[in-house]
Amino acid sequence: MRAMPKGAPAEAAPQDKEKRRKERLGEIKLELHKALLDNLNLAALETATEADLRAEINAIAQESLEELGIVLSREERQTLSQDLFFEVTGLGPLETLLKDDTVNDILVNGPQQIFVERNGKLQLTDVTFKDEKHLLRIIDKIVSAVGRRVAESNPYVDARLADGSRFNAMVPPIAVDGSLVSIRKFKKDKLGIDDLVRFGAFTEEMAAHLQAAVSTRLNVIVSGGTGSGKTTTLNALSSFIDNDERILTIEDTAELQLQQTHVGRMESLPPNVEGKGGVSQRDCLKNALRMRPDRIIVGETRGEEVIDMLQAMNTGHDGSMTTIHANSARDGVSRLENMIAMAGIEMPIKAMRSQISSAVNLIVQASRLQDGSRRMTSITEITGMEGDVISMQEVFHYQRVGLNPDNKIIGHFTATGVRSHFSDRFKLWGYDLPPQIFEPMVAE
Repeated sequence: MRAMPKGAPAEAAPQDKEKRRKERLGEIKLELHKALLDNLNLAALETATEADLRAEINAIAQESLEELGIVLSREERQTLSQDLFFEVTGLGPLETLLKDDTVNDILVNGPQQIFVERNGKLQLTDVTFKDEKHLLRIIDKIVSAVGRRVAESNPYVDARLADGSRFNAMVPPIAVDGSLVSIRKFKKDKLGIDDLVRFGAFTEEMAAHLQAAVSTRLNVIVSGGTGSGKTTTLNALSSFIDNDERILTIEDTAELQLQQTHVGRMESLPPNVEGKGGVSQRDCLKNALRMRPDRIIVGETRGEEVIDMLQAMNTGHDGSMTTIHANSARDGVSRLENMIAMAGIEMPIKAMRSQISSAVNLIVQASRLQDGSRRMTSITEITGMEGDVISMQEVFHYQRVGLNPDNKIIGHFTATGVRSHFSDRFKLWGYDLPPQIFEPMVAE
């Protein structure tokens, strides 16, 4: 092998060349974006067609490149034009991820590190922002569109994107290594009960039991951790509600996709910079009780609104539903007790538990397992009180067996052998469930 002459520069590694190329394109894109803002008629953007806008951007970009004396390949020009189009009309580097239907969550840890969740697993992408200023500009573009602001004096914000996706951001100085952004993408195609059964989230027998429970107006709580599929499950359960019922939904960020005709949607409002003008979920819930609802659905109960939710369930709004953060049905009940205590309500523990046991009929536990799959791991009924303890019985659960060589969880759904506490109620409403659906699976 011939030795390299002394002092000759070593050939750059392919990844170094690609990195320098991306940095160069990023600098050029920044220059062209400034030129676009100077030359584009921003007022005309709303009425311009996509084709006209792309043509205008390409023309201004080409003229600017010639003035700067920059020569790009055809592929680089196409990439640059697409990026500029997203910068002007969309959310810059995030736009391609938002358009990717396989992505469920987008998680930004500073300008140079963007993760996505696909099939329950986190993956690092090669998408980046040029710098923190670029990231802050996109954040400001998102929050200003919904009348909110984020700054050092107000360093975190919740918002909703134009397509319904949930957006949360936290900026420096609270975010130490650069702004933190999380986007929970809004699914345009709502998953129904049949879809969830097909994907293995639960079984047809469990679906039949849930249909009877929702149709006969039992009060249902969907419990689970972050990203376990609580909202998806709540959406699916709502499909069992009759179309002639008046439903009011209350959420911090509107995500529910109900298909019924008579649905009134409410969304809480955070306070302004001066700390005034905020409308909480509890405020919405109190007002909802005066609006003649048949059912009330709260997207997530996490605070003092729990009192009004339980009272609604107890006083003529049967069939109401909500979600809570908890790891099991028993933990869910404890969480309700904690929320009542945090609301400042002084109530004897027995009275508190009596209120919960008479309000809540069914707890559905949703879980995201270690392999990224989502399962309805338990359906538990609340049957009353025994002394100071709330009585519960599990009707169905997910039995884990082990892991396969690909680290996928092996398991199956099974009934516990306990007959539903509400079987007589189901019969009176015309849902005579066959006894065999409550029989446990026999191990082979």
